[in-house]
Amino acid sequence: MQETFRESLAEAARRAGFGQVADGGAVTGRSVLSAVGGFRGIVEAIVPGMLFVVLFGLFQSLPWALGVSVGAAALFVVVRLLQRSPVTPAVGGLLGALASAGLSLFTGRAEDNFVLGLFTNGAYGIGLLVSVLVGWPLIGVAVGYLFGEGTEWRRSRRKFRAMQLLTLLWVALFLARLGVQLPLYLSGQVEVLGAVKLAMGLPLYAPLLVVSWLIARAVFAPAARADDDGTVK
Repeated sequence: MQETFRESLAEAARRAGFGQVADGGAVTGRSVLSAVGGFRGIVEAIVPGMLFVVLFGLFQSLPWALGVSVGAAALFVVVRLLQRSPVTPAVGGLLGALASAGLSLFTGRAEDNFVLGLFTNGAYGIGLLVSVLVGWPLIGVAVGYLFGEGTEWRRSRRKFRAMQLLTLLWVALFLARLGVQLPLYLSGQVEVLGAVKLAMGLPLYAPLLVVSWLIARAVFAPAARADDDGTVK
């Protein structure tokens, strides 16, 4: 069970893009594109939400906008199935779209299509912040297992502080999204909220991922592993 837990953490880090670092890959436009799922991954992440915002803004029809948005997400799954490519990313997007659409239709409020996203950002932000406060920054835990160090990196003050900082950067991203988008949700500004959500999605995620790569690669490099400048208890 412990081995499965370690593998799960390592896989989570790979899916977040840190696999590029572990493989020694250079931070290039291609590597960033690959980390966020490639061109297909970007399209699958953006198009359903964009369709909802555009169609609701044009026609003010909640069922129509939600139907097209969910239909686009379902189409992506079908295309992946036909091409026999991994369907997990598209299925995740479809389930999220279905849950958000169901909630919005239940309440009859277009802005409720964004509620799950708000909860997700809040949960991630708070969870990561708590992990920093208790001295077990989750980004460091995942990356540590990916690099084969387990939790030994915590013994190095250099690595520990770097992982604390890196985790706080992700906390800032999630809480910034929540801080900007929540007032728009409460005021019912659906079109603006949708546009801001798209703008604070991949355009912020990709640069932070690059910074994360650089920090992780610097502190977990072979030379850095031999430099243990203190023990963190």
